[in-house]
Amino acid sequence: MSLLHQVGLTFIKNIGPTLARSLLIHFGDAEQIFKASKWKLLKVPGIGEKTFSGIDFAVALFKAEEELKFIEKNEVKVVFYTDSAYPKRLKNCADAPILLYSKGNANFNLPHVVSIVGTRSATEYGKQLCRQLVEELQQYNILIVSGLALGIDVATHKESLKHNIPTVGVLGHGLDRMYPSQNRSTADKMLENGGLLTEFPSGTIPDRENFPQRNRIVAGMADATVVIEASVKGGALITAEIANSYNRDVFAFPGRVDDEYSEGCNFLIRNNKAALLTCAADLAYSLGWERGDDTKKAIEQLTLPMDLSADERIIFDIINQHKTPLAIDDLTIKANMPMSLLAMNLLNMEMQGFIRSLPGKIYSVN
Repeated sequence: MSLLHQVGLTFIKNIGPTLARSLLIHFGDAEQIFKASKWKLLKVPGIGEKTFSGIDFAVALFKAEEELKFIEKNEVKVVFYTDSAYPKRLKNCADAPILLYSKGNANFNLPHVVSIVGTRSATEYGKQLCRQLVEELQQYNILIVSGLALGIDVATHKESLKHNIPTVGVLGHGLDRMYPSQNRSTADKMLENGGLLTEFPSGTIPDRENFPQRNRIVAGMADATVVIEASVKGGALITAEIANSYNRDVFAFPGRVDDEYSEGCNFLIRNNKAALLTCAADLAYSLGWERGDDTKKAIEQLTLPMDLSADERIIFDIINQHKTPLAIDDLTIKANMPMSLLAMNLLNMEMQGFIRSLPGKIYSVN
């Protein structure tokens, strides 16, 4: 598939990510789209006369040729939607970009990917939480993603570099510039273990409307999004909302009720838009990141099933007999137990380490 046509596809007027994917599915590759007749293009769902009238393949290819010069000169990597290097988690999002530009050596598909976001006006409390979280995450094979903005974002990247954790900054502009400029030295260091990522071609300035678009990549390429500090208005809460719309896990650190920059986190937790987070272990446990059989065996040795009550043993046996985790609704039917009593027993068993709770009120044996 021609790189020229892949890049050119992003320069076609009136063709966004969703319609570009429809064209790819219909024609097979980007080059065939540029060769298609009007009659064939109009057969693609979403392409009407109005959309077609704005299409100018010649202009798109001219812009793509100019962009290729920049790509080659600056050693920029182009990651197309069909490439194996494309972030597989992001690919599952309906509005995922058809093409990404990257610099550095990041593997976007490590076993674990977490996005960490927060206010640009980070307090010492927020910075300390950031240091603690990133340090604890280094034990996992993880990629940490953020937006390379001031405050929590850049603190996240700096802590990741400090602990030799690969980290990626998603930008709201082209790779020919750095905004904010004071983060350039951090960005340069990130190229050695992680890198920079954007959907915007060179020449794109950091317009305000670019950042919500940037935020969907931050949310979409991760297993979970962590909000460290945030006011009720701002990019961090937008990212959390996007992550929720993608059915991704969202976590937030709580703060004092009178703290402006904890107000957003408390709002997310209060409205069940984020799970309360106190440390990396909470995150790993919720996402099922416990490591190896040694921990599992140790728990089994320390807490024996004989300690269970009669009701708890019934629940334990039901969960244990199933190869896959069970939802609470199925459990209440199989155990023939009122939901309130079941919930109380499940909480007791989880606190003792017999079972674990997974996202969506699903339970499995520990």
